[in-house]
Amino acid sequence: MNNLTRKQRKMLYRILAAAALLIAVKLLPNLFPVPRWMEIPLYLAPYLIIGWDVLWKAVRNILNGQVFDENFLMALATVGAFATGEYAEAVFVMLFYQTGELFQDYAVGKSRQSIAALMDIRPDTANLELEDGSLEEVDPEDVEVGAVVVVRPGERVPLDGEVLEGASALDTAALTGESAPRDVGAGDAVISGCVNQSGLLRVKVTKPCEESTVSKILDLVENAGEKKAASENFITRFARYYTPCVVIAATALFLLPTIALALLPASAQPAFLAGTDWTGWLHRALIFLVISCPCALVISVPLSFFGGIGGASKCGILVKGSNYLETLARTETVVFDKTGTLTQGSFTVTALHPAEGVTKDALLEAAALAESWSSHPISVSLRRACGKDLDPSRVTDVEEIAGHGVTAKVDGKAVSAGNSRLMEKEGVQWEPCDLPGTIVHVTVEGRYAGHILISDLPKPEAKTLVEGLKAAGVKKTVMLTGDTEAAAKAVARDLGIDEVHAQLLPADKVERVEDLLAKKSPNAALAFVGDGINDAPVLTRADVGIAMGALGSDAAIEAADVVLMDDNPAKIAAAMRISRKTLRIVKQNIWFALGVKGAVLLLGAFGVATMWEAVFADVGVAFLAILNAMRCLQVEEFKK
Repeated sequence: MNNLTRKQRKMLYRILAAAALLIAVKLLPNLFPVPRWMEIPLYLAPYLIIGWDVLWKAVRNILNGQVFDENFLMALATVGAFATGEYAEAVFVMLFYQTGELFQDYAVGKSRQSIAALMDIRPDTANLELEDGSLEEVDPEDVEVGAVVVVRPGERVPLDGEVLEGASALDTAALTGESAPRDVGAGDAVISGCVNQSGLLRVKVTKPCEESTVSKILDLVENAGEKKAASENFITRFARYYTPCVVIAATALFLLPTIALALLPASAQPAFLAGTDWTGWLHRALIFLVISCPCALVISVPLSFFGGIGGASKCGILVKGSNYLETLARTETVVFDKTGTLTQGSFTVTALHPAEGVTKDALLEAAALAESWSSHPISVSLRRACGKDLDPSRVTDVEEIAGHGVTAKVDGKAVSAGNSRLMEKEGVQWEPCDLPGTIVHVTVEGRYAGHILISDLPKPEAKTLVEGLKAAGVKKTVMLTGDTEAAAKAVARDLGIDEVHAQLLPADKVERVEDLLAKKSPNAALAFVGDGINDAPVLTRADVGIAMGALGSDAAIEAADVVLMDDNPAKIAAAMRISRKTLRIVKQNIWFALGVKGAVLLLGAFGVATMWEAVFADVGVAFLAILNAMRCLQVEEFKK
């Protein structure tokens, strides 16, 4: 009872009161005789208690030109039942209809609460640091860029910013679905919505409240319902034509036999009219109307997509609309960008091959010192691999040669570090390397010292990604990269990618995606997975664009249709499985509702189905369809 809203509790009291009155009226004749004329007011009491709002909505909608809806059907069916003397049935139908409506309202409310609780990540207050060092509790919307806020242990980070002072672990589960905390310290960027678990943090605000990560995510989730799937649009169009059609069919079911009974002599009447009268045909028509209510479809299909979007967001997967969820379920080709998507996006020294008489440490130190003034990722990886502080005063006369490498004086000796073109320029005989990756050749005083292999390693989770996609129904995987052919093929071979296209510029990637789109089967979809920053044109061109590692990335949230809030590629397979499960449940509900209603409609037309079967075909089918739709919120299996 405590879980019900005030409106739901009020409806429950009405249902209980009407049910108690109906039972009392049914039992009354057992105590003393009730005159026939008294039955109508006695049954009207519970009927009006439970059904006055349905009658009022039907009248109001008719006056507004919106005739054909479930309120009109229920009002017509129950008033007609009263007209034919079926008083108890009229009350029972209205009672069961309102019970079903209460359950539907409760089920929708629960699914909304589930998503609201999940996305309850926007803090109501921020601790603003004033000039005198004191703190003032303010609304995050009132905090300006450049101001400093203090986040205590247990509090949510109210706005995007940079840590000025303090160290802590941040719980990002509400955004990414991951339980592992993220360590931050001075100089690190933090985003709104994360929970500060341990230390006190002083954070300089870098974005206003309306542009913060949490605001963008909440806006995305709240507006997801506006982009409807084809199934939802079908149901909307279906209900628009279906309801008037069944009203016309019910009217024909009553009028045609009634006119035939009135005009044809008994000897000329067909067999199905024998022994019937107009009240029986009216009763059949009323049963037909009760059965035909499209509640199960109108409620359960949008609820299934709503649950699917909510379930995906529990896993840190944000879907911008049910249309994208449906497209994802039809995906047969997945195209990946390599760097930062399948690989770690950071270069690592993976092999050292010194020349004779040179140690590995000496080779690496010479290269790292020569590259010590460069900000190139390869230079950074060499310094990181060296594992010790390098004294920049040991390096002089640094010259960076574009497309070749670097020359410098290290401890007074001439050192060159670069590619094979640099070696050829200096006339040095270099040794080739067959291993995939970037090769840095090193010379000291004009003598070849060896070479260093630098690779962008695949993410550990990427090894199981393709397997998961194949299991989820994806038929073809493709990798596009600007890297060398050898490096690209090595990654593809390691991960089990079906097709590789290397040494591509951004425009070339769009071209390749266009070719793949042209070759796919008509009903199948193509998904592109990228980092959302450099791949915006391709993300937009694909049937569905998936941005990875978008925690705090505005570009990713804007460009993609599906946003993975962390760098775990395994979530692509989880997104596919969630979408397929959602679409499977949607189809189950559509076929179940249409099948049961179709069967009971036929039975009602032939006089076999009673009002009880009609109530089941309406309220019972809606009840079961909603229970099935709520399975979309269950995503524990996809979090593993």
